[in-house]
Amino acid sequence: MFTIDLSIKNTAFPISVQRKSTEDAEAVYQLILAAMRSGNPDIVELKCEGKTEKKIAVRASEISGVQIVQKDGTAVGGARPPGFFALAAE
Repeated sequence: MFTIDLSIKNTAFPISVQRKSTEDAEAVYQLILAAMRSGNPDIVELKCEGKTEKKIAVRASEISGVQIVQKDGTAVGGARPPGFFALAAE
């Protein structure tokens, strides 16, 4: 399973959708990149394959970043999103 995380301007938490295959995840990634590059305030609508009832719509001009992460059953570090870390108390 692949998760596509969208960072939205002035929002602390990413918006995520899931895809089952590498090809589908890459297609969504390229769609988001094209929308970001266009500079138009168009709406990007996405559906989640992991949770079929989940749908999102976001204005392309508000997307500040996108990443693809492969999720497997043996994820190291628990449920924390990649790119973030926690300091352990000594």
